[in-house]
Order: sequence, then C-alpha cells, then structure tokens
Amino acid sequence: MRIGKQDNGYTSIATSDAKSITVRGLNVADEVIGHLDFTHYFWLLVTGTPPTETQKFFANAVLCAIAEHGLVPSVAVARMTMAAAPEAFQGAVAAGLLGCGSVVLGSAETAGRFLAGRIEAMDRDGLTEADSARAGIAALRADRQAIPGLGHPEHSAGDPRAIRLLALAREHGVDGRHVAMLHAVQDALPDTIGRTLPINVNGAIPAVMLDVGYPLEALKGISLLARTASLIGHLQEESERPVGFMMAGAAADRIAFAAD
Repeated sequence: MRIGKQDNGYTSIATSDAKSITVRGLNVADEVIGHLDFTHYFWLLVTGTPPTETQKFFANAVLCAIAEHGLVPSVAVARMTMAAAPEAFQGAVAAGLLGCGSVVLGSAETAGRFLAGRIEAMDRDGLTEADSARAGIAALRADRQAIPGLGHPEHSAGDPRAIRLLALAREHGVDGRHVAMLHAVQDALPDTIGRTLPINVNGAIPAVMLDVGYPLEALKGISLLARTASLIGHLQEESERPVGFMMAGAAADRIAFAAD
C-alpha cells in the first residue's frame, strides 16, 4: 500500500559525487569548512539563504539562552539513560530530546504559533492587537490551556533570559509585530485571568526569531539544537561524576505507592 504523495520528489539541501559535497549550493570543502561558523551554516541549512548579521546575532543569542537550565526533565532523563546504558551515548541524547514538547523545551513552537495566529486574526478580522490578544486568551481559557510564553515556576519576577532577549531586540530595532503581540498578550492578562505573568524565554525566543525572519515551522529546531549541546555537556559530566542513579533513587523515595 502506498501512503502519501507518490510524485517525483527532490531535495535542495545536499548532493555529492566522487570528488565533492555540495550543500545549499556551496562546496563543503572549499566554501564551508574554515569559512562559515556553525550558526551561519545552521541558518543556511534550515532556510536555504545565508543569514544577515542581525539574523545570525539573534540566532546565537537564543541558542545561548535556551541551551541550559540545570537538571530539567530533558537532562534528568538523559543522565538516567546514560547511567543505565553507558555504552549508548546517542541513546541518552535522544532520550533527552524526545521530551521536547508543548510544556517543556518545545513550548517556544507553541508560543510562536499562538503569536502568529493572533497576528493573522488581526489582519483577517480587522482587530486591534489588544482585541486579538484578549480573544486568543479567551479561546485558550475555554479549552483549559495555558497561555504559551507567559509564566515561569522559578522566575516569577521575570525570566532574565527573556528580559535580555527583548532588550536586545529593542536595541537592534527588530522588535516587530510578534514582539508587539507578545507584549499585548501580557498586557491583557489582568483583565482576562485576573493577574499578570512574566514573559518567559519560550515567549521571547519565537517573538524575536519570527521578527528577524526565522521560519515558524522550524522553531522547535532552535530548542533541539541548543539542548543537544547541553545534553552532551551533561553526559560528559555523567561519565565522570555520575548522578543518574541518584536521581532515579530520589524519585523512588519521593513517590509513594498507593493501591488503586
């Protein structure tokens, strides 16, 4: 049984022959290695066009912002996997990335789609930013969903990473419609949920990246790339100073058993 389209497919990313490898039109040996930094190369791979200096600057900024935040769930599961299977470094990295979802780490994508949807609603229905923000919040609340990009269990007074990224966007003059909508959503919270919440890093990242021209469909890739670097660091430490079994033991001690 055939599933999906059966047309003749093609890729525009890479090809090779006996003497060369070509990626996005560049000869890897002659034009990439020793010429491009990795962030430039990452943007080129994803978008097909080289980044401007501003785009590269903000890609670097957000990758640094989201890479590391301690023994968060993705790190904990990776280190416990490494403890159980020390021969499977790649499996431990994969375990850490598999939990990149709508609640932790992957929530930048959720926030980005929400902001883009609110802008689309503005343009389609002739709404103001404030009205579109309130309508979006109301729809989320009706479905008992959290407001993406807002709130943080630790940084209740303000996520320092988000504050810095949004300040940089202002300084560089790239705070466009997505940043404005993010602020409109935050401003609408007192009237819609009865309290305010700080913008978190997963709200700032999509707002800034979309405003500098990064594709919405690849937003989760930012977090995946950044967290991969962090996981490699944690797994190297795990190989020298293991804590994976300690975390597993702490979980067993913390969780009580109760018969159904």
